[in-house]
Amino acid sequence: MRGYILIAAITAVVSFAMTWVVWRVAMRFKLYPAIRARDVHKRPTPRLGGIAIFVAFAVAILVASQIGWFSRLFEGSQLWALLAAAAFVCALGIVDDIWDLDWYTKLAGQFLVAWWLAWRGFQIVSLPIDGVVIGSGLGLLIVTMLAIVLVMNAVNFIDGLDGLVSGVVLIAGSVFFLYSYMVSVQTTPNAANNYFTMASLIAVVTVAAVAGFLPFNWHPAKIFLGDSGALQLGMFLSVASIAVTGQVDPSFLEKRSLWLPTMMPMIVPLAILIAPLLDFTLAVVRRLRAGKSPFAADRKHLHHRMLDIGHGTVSAVFVFYAWTLLVSLCSLALMFWRWQEVFPFALIGLVGCVLLTMRPVIERWIRRRRRAGT
Repeated sequence: MRGYILIAAITAVVSFAMTWVVWRVAMRFKLYPAIRARDVHKRPTPRLGGIAIFVAFAVAILVASQIGWFSRLFEGSQLWALLAAAAFVCALGIVDDIWDLDWYTKLAGQFLVAWWLAWRGFQIVSLPIDGVVIGSGLGLLIVTMLAIVLVMNAVNFIDGLDGLVSGVVLIAGSVFFLYSYMVSVQTTPNAANNYFTMASLIAVVTVAAVAGFLPFNWHPAKIFLGDSGALQLGMFLSVASIAVTGQVDPSFLEKRSLWLPTMMPMIVPLAILIAPLLDFTLAVVRRLRAGKSPFAADRKHLHHRMLDIGHGTVSAVFVFYAWTLLVSLCSLALMFWRWQEVFPFALIGLVGCVLLTMRPVIERWIRRRRRAGT
């Protein structure tokens, strides 16, 4: 764990410093776009936060490559391939934020990155369903590429409020790190060196990068992630999730008492990204029904709806945080307790999240009742 703490600290410091530098340079040279009709913020704000995320990630990988704890992870070229992919995604996002690329150009670039990552080794090699490898090599390649592109866009779609994506990724990534670390401990309890895994390293670096960025992104935000940052974060989370599917020893699947944890590589990524994935699905369905491109921008995302029912920017963001935290922690809890033991706490959390979500509506109803009674 000390290795992860060291890398996290370095990443967070670099991210914080680079975010400040990027923000100051962007403001000095007016490197920010005009405010669009669907935007919530009222003053021009740079969208170059992805540069800070990339630099922090790159420094973390370079430092980790020189630390003995992580040496086993650099025996291949996967992490260097991921670093190259991050550079490409960052550049693609910056170009889009400045010149507003066509959706099909962006999508083509995302599929190119997904293919590169799958080809370089970040590929779903097995899905832990009774220890059976699902699909052919080509089939798994396609599933891997679709998964990466899906998560990238899901994360990018909710990037509409100050601190929203940063906080959701911070919560989701932290829970995922704990999950991947616990999987390592449970599957190889007597091999401390095996606790340093690809999935855990990517997750902890991602969490630390957004932790350093969030102070500048909190409301009122000085700088936004932009497509360059949101797409990178989505890519990191998807790749970490894919990496953990190959982390469980097939013989471990035979231990029925630990059957549920072996299913979690499929459950946890979906659970921790429930808000972005739900928003993405609703947006695609909504736009296709209207005869539009699934990537056509609009002002009907879930975070916009939170504002429409009466939430402020900060309270709307906390609604997303609450739902992400609830689903993530419940998923993680299933590694240690039976679902019957988790259910009461999940139910309490569900009621709390519903009340938090509907708070403006409930407050208006109470006010109307009071006025009617006077």
